[in-house]
Amino acid sequence: MRRPRFVRRVAPDEKLTIVEHLDELRRRIFVSIGALVLAFIVMYAFHKDLMSWLQRPLPGDQVLVTLAVSEAFFTVVKVSAYAALIVALPIWLYQLYAFIIPAVGEQPRRKMLVVVAGISSLFFVGAAFGYYIVLPVALKWLQSFGDGLFATQLRAQDYYSFVSMFVLASGLMFELPVAMLGLARLGIVQAGVYLRHWRVAVVIIAVVAAALPGGDPFSMMMLMAPQLVLYAFGYWLARTFGREAPWNRTSEETTVADGTTTSSPP
Repeated sequence: MRRPRFVRRVAPDEKLTIVEHLDELRRRIFVSIGALVLAFIVMYAFHKDLMSWLQRPLPGDQVLVTLAVSEAFFTVVKVSAYAALIVALPIWLYQLYAFIIPAVGEQPRRKMLVVVAGISSLFFVGAAFGYYIVLPVALKWLQSFGDGLFATQLRAQDYYSFVSMFVLASGLMFELPVAMLGLARLGIVQAGVYLRHWRVAVVIIAVVAAALPGGDPFSMMMLMAPQLVLYAFGYWLARTFGREAPWNRTSEETTVADGTTTSSPP
């Protein structure tokens, strides 16, 4: 007798009760937590290499300092948790997507994997862009700002929190086309709205870029440039794959008493 899988796919014509939906959600949450815990164990095992890699954008031969007995331990745990969250992100996205839109066959399952791979790839590209391109410029500018005024000593906890949040935020900013396409697919926002209000979008992108850790004008402009390209890409996706909002249709269907469907003129 075949044993049931821990997390199974729901058939398209399968009717689930509320208890069964909650049970499926519980199983997927367990899988997501297990992936996060496993990723944390791996990141903590290699925390020396991870911490050394995060120090590379620092200009010069600066040494990070700690000011409390337990600060070193908690800093390592925090950085390992951030790294584990990033590593486990594809599994989290797959479990979320699989719960909301159950795979109904081989083709939908492949589409699901493509969607998750696309979202994850955008995030990792954004995180890499923030780490390799923007972060060294931001650190150099911020540290040179107080030359002659301050003797700068970097606290390990503050530095690693700054770098982790910067990389995480950079990755999330690259999810802009996904959000635009999602709203268009749901019929909430049409592609024409993105085109008409592009000036508002530029202002919002500038505000978000300025609010990110760093805040210097150079890193702000470097973060804005790819966002404008991604906004144009998101508009193309919304225009190509989006749906028309139900309340904006020029004709509405009415059902007559005999069961036939007619379309009333606009």
